[in-house]
Amino acid sequence: MPQLQVDIAPYDRLEHPLDVVERLASLRDWMFDRAETDEMSVAMEGRFADYQVAFTWIEDVEALHVACAFDIKVPDRLRGEVLKLVSMINEQLWIGHFDLWSTESVVMFRHSLVLAGGAAPTDPQCAMLLKSAVEACERYYQAFQFVLWAGKPAREALDAVLFETEGEA
Repeated sequence: MPQLQVDIAPYDRLEHPLDVVERLASLRDWMFDRAETDEMSVAMEGRFADYQVAFTWIEDVEALHVACAFDIKVPDRLRGEVLKLVSMINEQLWIGHFDLWSTESVVMFRHSLVLAGGAAPTDPQCAMLLKSAVEACERYYQAFQFVLWAGKPAREALDAVLFETEGEA
């Protein structure tokens, strides 16, 4: 089987992609920290939890990666059920995915914006990257809670959060 050979040299960019995210955070008065050139974190307040959103520029693949985590630690005894839930949730998503970060036992949403060929990210793209991460966490947070705190099976937890009321009572 032939191997795919792609030789792309890193491009000189007029602006670091995280500069766009930092400017966006500054303009919207979001709390953020950029201790490293290629890493930045933004604190977001949600309806159900506070979210730590990490942006990372990955030079090798020219991608702006976002990881949004909420403060839920998964105990070993519930790991299998949470992994089932993660799999079922990921089937519902068009972009991004949830992971169970094994070293920390933390659930997080991840997505990347590929900027190959020297493409520059725009403010709306970066805003949508952040918005999609936080909205996914907000939509499914309670399903994780149902599994972890109420002992519900993954299918029941997901069905509960996807249930939408129609009409008026």
